[in-house]
Amino acid sequence: MDRNQKSEVVSALNAHLGEVAVVVVTRNLGMTVAQSTVLRQKMREAGATYKVTKNRLARIALDGTPYAGISDLLTGPTALSSSADPVAAAKVVVEFAKTNDKLEIVGGAMGETLLNAEGVKALASMPSLDELRAKLVGLIQAPATKLATVTQAPAAQLARVFNAYAEKDAA
Repeated sequence: MDRNQKSEVVSALNAHLGEVAVVVVTRNLGMTVAQSTVLRQKMREAGATYKVTKNRLARIALDGTPYAGISDLLTGPTALSSSADPVAAAKVVVEFAKTNDKLEIVGGAMGETLLNAEGVKALASMPSLDELRAKLVGLIQAPATKLATVTQAPAAQLARVFNAYAEKDAA
């Protein structure tokens, strides 16, 4: 890799880190290419990315971003997982690490807040942004649904009474 390519990698990674809400640092302890491909596919499905870069280039790219504090975590064979949704990357990494012992969660950051491995696992247990939106819509919609049900109940009872009298007269 020549100097121009390294410069392009650093600038692209720096621009990417400026757009994401969370970065998770993982350590590769001998994953195969197939396992790595499966992890990348799961990340893409969740709207996240998984990048393996040289630690020196990643440290340079981290300068000037809110994630500069995680540069100390970049030792050994590491990779950066990131996503715009604050929970997506953490969820995928934690789920994958449960089934694969060759992926170790080192830590991460959410903005300027540094997270250790336990912090990443706690973040992964939170509901995603879409799940929170769905719950909020459900909470807003529930009172209106209950109100409609309560207002229709007397009319339905009245209709049943009239129906019972009609059936009684017919018999």
